[in-house]
Amino acid sequence: MIDLIMLATLFDGPRHGYQLKREAGFIFGQDNLHNNLVYPLLRRFTGEGWVTKKSLPGQRGQTRQQYAITPLGRKTLTERLAAFTEQDARSFEAFILRVGMFDLLQPPVRERILNSREGRLRQQAGHLNLLKEKLDLGAYGGEVVGQLSRRIQSELNWVRRLRRSSKSKQGVKP
Repeated sequence: MIDLIMLATLFDGPRHGYQLKREAGFIFGQDNLHNNLVYPLLRRFTGEGWVTKKSLPGQRGQTRQQYAITPLGRKTLTERLAAFTEQDARSFEAFILRVGMFDLLQPPVRERILNSREGRLRQQAGHLNLLKEKLDLGAYGGEVVGQLSRRIQSELNWVRRLRRSSKSKQGVKP
């Protein structure tokens, strides 16, 4: 997921390495991502042809590296976002990553992602209903199942809103 977010951070224009560390770190709720995470990814992206690197003079006389996404990088990012697997449908993090980048995806891809996640949520809700029917959960077990059921229902409502929103807006073509 970090690699997708790093590529997406470059989608709107070139960034210096430090700016990428800061912006991606902010997305992950940190001050900065560590150099040992960011720069190996940027080397890999450059090696794959997804990102270009350009040396520019810094404000204090140092040389700064500026990174920019290439057309191949844009294509790779959108393809990887669109490749929403059954395993991804099980992961809230993988789902919200895609939703956060829905503007980069075409409406039919968005709909497929929403359908996959909705199907997974309905499976989870069915499993919780079976638990309630078949087991004596006790007070606290019942609380847990009730809370999980409410979370699933809340997310199902959100999926419906996302679907309506996606149908009412034209997607940006990457």
